[in-house]
Amino acid sequence: MTTRVLVLTASILAENGQSKALADHFIDRAGARDGVEITHRDLVADELPHLGLAELGSWQIPAEERSDEQRELVARSDALIAELHDHDVIVLAVPMYNLGIPSQLKSWFDRVMRAGETFRYTENGPLGLVEGKRAVILAARGGQYAGTEKDTQTPHLKLMLGMMGITEVDTIFAEGLNMGESHREAAIKEARQAIDGLVERL
Repeated sequence: MTTRVLVLTASILAENGQSKALADHFIDRAGARDGVEITHRDLVADELPHLGLAELGSWQIPAEERSDEQRELVARSDALIAELHDHDVIVLAVPMYNLGIPSQLKSWFDRVMRAGETFRYTENGPLGLVEGKRAVILAARGGQYAGTEKDTQTPHLKLMLGMMGITEVDTIFAEGLNMGESHREAAIKEARQAIDGLVERL
């Protein structure tokens, strides 16, 4: 049985980004396993525009009534949602920018979190429609934030994933990367070891 993994990277530092380095380590290890297929989407190199009213509005128009421009706008979101559904594991490699997630990653979430497509509203609140998936968060941070009120990333990501129905989420942190060379090396080593252990369970 094949396990299909979608890896999303969002570092503006490209190959110099620590979150990208964690993603590369994951790809190297997971890609070496039999029965694992990996798709990598770089949300900086292939950047999505911020969601605007024209695109949002196009989702609300019946397919047969859309203009050519509206069909093109809808196709962008449809393709990303299809890609999400087509994979078993979603890996988010996430740097921390000003205590939040990169805007490039937010633009991806803005396209895949669509009412009626990946979740629907009920009298009891939102119900996720993306089933049978698990997610992995690879978080690289200059300081130490995990488990504190300054870690706005982790709950935000888990809430968005959970709203779509993805509730099985593993989180691996590489923290304190700007707090001295020895601290950085130890944190990266620990994160890579955690990735190795997680890959064994794919």
